[in-house]
Amino acid sequence: MKPLRSFSVLPGFGISLGYTVIYLSLIVLLPISAVFIFSSQLSASEYWQAVTSPRVLASYQLSFGASLVAALINVVFGVLLAWCLVRYSFTGKRIVDALVDLPFALPTAVAGIALTALYAPNGWLGQMIEGQFGIKVAFTPLGILVALVFIGLPFVVRTLQPVLEELDIELEEAAASLGANRWKTFRYVVLPILFPAILTGFALAFARAVGEYGSVIFIAGNIPMVSEIAPLMIISKLEQYDYQGATAIASVMLVISFILLLVINLLQSWTAKRTGRDA
Repeated sequence: MKPLRSFSVLPGFGISLGYTVIYLSLIVLLPISAVFIFSSQLSASEYWQAVTSPRVLASYQLSFGASLVAALINVVFGVLLAWCLVRYSFTGKRIVDALVDLPFALPTAVAGIALTALYAPNGWLGQMIEGQFGIKVAFTPLGILVALVFIGLPFVVRTLQPVLEELDIELEEAAASLGANRWKTFRYVVLPILFPAILTGFALAFARAVGEYGSVIFIAGNIPMVSEIAPLMIISKLEQYDYQGATAIASVMLVISFILLLVINLLQSWTAKRTGRDA
């Protein structure tokens, strides 16, 4: 008796896997390999000097630090926004839901110009904030943080929404019937279910923020040792035709980003196993 074969619209496993590997190699592996190939043309001392100069180190600190803070902010407000969009009905809900995707559709340069116009010292919001609180937003690291929060929020919201929609409200009602208050219900019932999705949204927002250039470059001010981001340092090296120096900086960013994302994915996998929600 012949074994039964499951029907599939797509070609067989071998053909599908072959196309997948070739596609990933051309789109992902080849460009990443080129970064290390070009940077390997430098000697060890030249490479170390290129990636540890004071301006480059300051750009690393600003890029990764601001990206981390922006992703954490987006997690907090992304959870609240996703919760409101899923659990409540209110006037203008569809408009708010559509506005969440605006950073996806808006060209990054346009977003940078708009944020700079708003938060500049003579802008609508910038003038008010600086006048009332004495805080300058545009052309400072704070302006970079604002831009990174803007472009990262949709990743958290869109990652959490499907999970919240599938979350059975009867679990919360059961916890309340057993005497749990709202905080305990959220802490012990809702949060463990949402946590893997929160980590995924955090990772996506962080990864997008680390490599962001267009929306940041206008509002940053690009002051050496103060508001220069790592992607700007790479562009500066390329403009000077220092391809090896540019790829050396890029390789460091790539390795650090990969390690951080690996840690986040391992934590997400551990959390999923711990809560009994393996994918």
